[in-house]
Amino acid sequence: MRVAIVTESFLPAANGVTTSVLRVLDHLAARGHDAVVVCPGPAPRRYAGFPVVQASSFSYRGFRAAVPSLQLVRTLDAFAPDVLHAASPFGLGAQALVLARRRGVPTVAIFQTDVAGFARKHGLSATAPGIWRWLRHVHSYADLTLAPSSASLADLAAAGVERTAWWGRGVDAETYHPRHRTTPEGAALRRRLLAGAPEGTVLAGYVGRLAPEKRVERLAVLNADPGVRLVVVGDGPSRPTLERQLPGAAFLGRLDGTELARAYAALDVFVHTGTHETFGQTLQEAMASGVTVVAPAAGGPLDVVAEGDTGYLYAPEDDRALAGAVRVLAADPAMRARMGEAGRRRVLPRSWAALGEALLGHYATVIDRAEARVARQVAGFERNQLFERHQYN
Repeated sequence: MRVAIVTESFLPAANGVTTSVLRVLDHLAARGHDAVVVCPGPAPRRYAGFPVVQASSFSYRGFRAAVPSLQLVRTLDAFAPDVLHAASPFGLGAQALVLARRRGVPTVAIFQTDVAGFARKHGLSATAPGIWRWLRHVHSYADLTLAPSSASLADLAAAGVERTAWWGRGVDAETYHPRHRTTPEGAALRRRLLAGAPEGTVLAGYVGRLAPEKRVERLAVLNADPGVRLVVVGDGPSRPTLERQLPGAAFLGRLDGTELARAYAALDVFVHTGTHETFGQTLQEAMASGVTVVAPAAGGPLDVVAEGDTGYLYAPEDDRALAGAVRVLAADPAMRARMGEAGRRRVLPRSWAALGEALLGHYATVIDRAEARVARQVAGFERNQLFERHQYN
C-alpha cells in the first residue's frame, strides 16, 4: 500500500499530532508499506526510511504552519498514493483533501486538535464558530474522519461532520514502565526532586507542551501545599511565565525516550490541567508508568480515566476540586499504588501495533469503497453505451 501522509505538525515539534504520525510511519515501515510525508518545514529529510517533503511555512505562537502550494500537488502526483492520510487537517491538510478528491484518491482524516477550543483560550472566542464551519468544510472532503474519543465524535456530529469513526491512540507500555522508578537513575531523580522536602512529600507533575491552552498555571493551587512538590516536564512559549507563577516547581525541560519515561515513573500523581484535549496521550503514558492520574472531566480524559479506579476526574473549571483530588491521593500511598496498578492494566491492551492494524483496516475500507464507486460508474457508463447503441440500431 502506498500512503501519503500530509500533516500539520512534524519533527522537530513535539506534540500529539507529531507523535501519532511517527507511530503510524513506524507501523507502515514494519509492515512493508510505502509512504511519503508532507509537512511544515524545517523537518528531517527522512523518517523510518520514508522521504519527508518540507512545505513552506511560517511560525505563529510557537507553532509552524505550512502554506498550501504547488509543491504538495507535485509531490502527491509523483507519488500516486493508494490512500491519503491527513493528520489534523486545517491548512495544508485541507489542500491535500481537496486535491485527493479531484484525483479520485481515497482519504482518511484524523481529527486530533480542538482548534476552536484553543482559539477561545487565546482570547479569540469570536472565531470559534467560523473555525468549526471551516473544519466541517475541510472534513467534508474526507472519505472517513477518525476521532480519538467519544467526546470528539460528539463534537464532530454536533458540527455536522459526517462519515466518522473511532480511532484511539496507542501507548508504548514497554518504554513507559514502573520499573524506571526503582532503577538507580530513577531513584536518583526522585532524591533530587525531593531534596530538602519533609518526609512523606509527594511529587505531583505535568508533562506536555507549555502553552496557554494547556493551562499549566492552574497548578499554582498546589504550589503552597507543604506536602506536595511540583514537577513540570516540557517546553513551550509559556515556560518563562510559568516559572514565575510556580516558583517552587522543578522545571525539567523537554525530555524524550528513557529520560521522559523516568520522569513519569518518578511522580506520585500525574495532573492534567487542559480542558480541550481530544484525547490525552500523556494520561496514558503516566498510567503505563504506574502513576495515578488527575484530569478534568472533559473531552478525551473521560474515555481514558476510570474515575475512582485509575485516578480522579475533577470539574473542568474548579481549581479547588483539582487540588482536593491531589491532596486525597497525597494522603493515601496505598490508594495511589492500587490506582497506579489499575491504570497500567487498563492501558496494556492499547499498543501502537494494535492501533496501527486498526488504521490499516480503515485505509482498506476507504480504498474498497472507492473501487466499488468506480466499478458502479463504469457499469453505469457501459449500460448507457449499450442503451445508446440499441436506440441507434
